[in-house]
Amino acid sequence: QVRLIESGGGLARTGDSLNVSCAASGGALKMLGMAWFRQAPGKEREFVASLSRPAGVTQWYGNAVDGRFKISRGNAQYTTLLQMNNLQPADTAVYYCAATFATLRREAKFYEYWGQGTQVTVSS
Repeated sequence: QVRLIESGGGLARTGDSLNVSCAASGGALKMLGMAWFRQAPGKEREFVASLSRPAGVTQWYGNAVDGRFKISRGNAQYTTLLQMNNLQPADTAVYYCAATFATLRREAKFYEYWGQGTQVTVSS
């Protein structure tokens, strides 16, 4: 059974940078496609970024974060990082790490594994 544990996030001001990390364990992790989603209060879960398997050569980004966020493989094995730059109040949300053995998509319903989420709050 795949487990995903997020860390990082917290409080930031407009224009700041924050990092969140996801550590995966269990299962055939080398073939696991990784993604980040976020969910603000009263809104649907939104695609943030995803990373191709197994080497993470290709990245995809949601329109709202493209050019400001970067997804990458972490130095520790089976970790995925999300570097968030030039944060805006609209980025305030719970950020979720997600994983799938299927084709990487932008819709949350296609991901079978989820972390518990980590809060990111950006003040103006």
